[in-house]
Amino acid sequence: MQVTETLNEGLKREYRILVAAAELDAKVQEKLVEAQPGIEMKGFRKGKVPMALLRKQFGPRLLGEAMQDTIDGALNSHLETSGHRPAMQPTVKMANEGWKEGDDVIVDVSYETLPEVPGVDLAAIALERMVVAADDAAVDEALANLAKTARTFEDRKKGTKAKEGDQVVIDFVGRVDGEAFEGGSAEDYPLELGSGSFIPGFEEGLVGVKAGEEREVPVTFPADYGAAHLAGKDAVFACTVKAVKEPRAAQIDDELAKRFGADDLAALRAQIAERLVAEYAAAARTVAKRALLDVLDGKVDFDLPPSLVDAEANQIAHQLWHEENPDHHGHDHDAIAPDPDHRRLAVRRVKLGLLLAEIGQKAEVRVTDQELTQAILNQARQYRGQERQFLEFIQQNAAARQQIQAPIFEEKVIDHIFAQANVTERAATADELKAAVEALDQE
Repeated sequence: MQVTETLNEGLKREYRILVAAAELDAKVQEKLVEAQPGIEMKGFRKGKVPMALLRKQFGPRLLGEAMQDTIDGALNSHLETSGHRPAMQPTVKMANEGWKEGDDVIVDVSYETLPEVPGVDLAAIALERMVVAADDAAVDEALANLAKTARTFEDRKKGTKAKEGDQVVIDFVGRVDGEAFEGGSAEDYPLELGSGSFIPGFEEGLVGVKAGEEREVPVTFPADYGAAHLAGKDAVFACTVKAVKEPRAAQIDDELAKRFGADDLAALRAQIAERLVAEYAAAARTVAKRALLDVLDGKVDFDLPPSLVDAEANQIAHQLWHEENPDHHGHDHDAIAPDPDHRRLAVRRVKLGLLLAEIGQKAEVRVTDQELTQAILNQARQYRGQERQFLEFIQQNAAARQQIQAPIFEEKVIDHIFAQANVTERAATADELKAAVEALDQE
């Protein structure tokens, strides 16, 4: 085998690999000898089929396997010797397209290497992290929200008109072109006006009704409505109002606490305070992480593999397009070309991704099997009724497992850097933290 370098430009590398015909033939012969003891053929005992007959019968297939094995082996040997780490899967092409058995095999290999990533003095990084306490006002607000979710509805005074926030109990029948349609009727249905649980226009059409009143509510089904036979159609709902009820927040007392699994109100307040502190800490970490990544971005500069930047820019452009066009779920749209902003973000992400990977590797950061399994199970819960299919897909797809593992690895590396860096804590208010988080979305 001969390996000749044909291009060395920045991170780009190209090589021509020549595998002699004799080497390839020896590999085929080796495979035949290995397989011969287990082969049976009419007229010959098992393991006694002549080599010439085996070569005629199985030679072409084994030649293909031998060629692939030899090329893969040559490439792996070259990468091991050179120490190169390709940024993406190397491109391998036959150089002698008119190749026939008995010819040397010549292939051209091209790839971009991962760059040498400069080291960073983590101890020299200075960061600030906000610390927010769960004060009584925040706990009181959270308790009030809990009481709201536990509210009940009580009958309003007879003759009172329903307003937004009230609950109306109704019988209704929906019709399109005068014909009732399946799923368009119900009895004793409790509907909170303003909840947005019905199609646009329905709840608004019931504002002002009284108990005992009958009202027809005209609506138009959205063009993207889930039931195709109703999408975009005009309909009329004949409604009979049986009751109008006003909301009553639950009393903030021990009974409310017990409804949420606490022994008493004091225990519930303690649980809420603990949850708020955890939420504040997570938000503060997010703000500190962005500040850390900004610092790292400014501290290092090195060549990036163009293929990785291009792939990341394309992914960013594609993702943002779908966020701006949420109704388009497929990928049957025109090609989406990244703009300069996409490319700038791609450069930052690729650079920081390579830097964090290097820091994590040197620090021997590892994602444990238990951590990966737990993350996979958490994602599986998002596919109700299809958990088993999801788990089987992940088990059979290494790339999918890597997508789940990558963010876990990144967070562990970030924690490692925080532990090495000079991080000072600053007491802050919940409003300051909220403003800092909102500022991240505007960058």
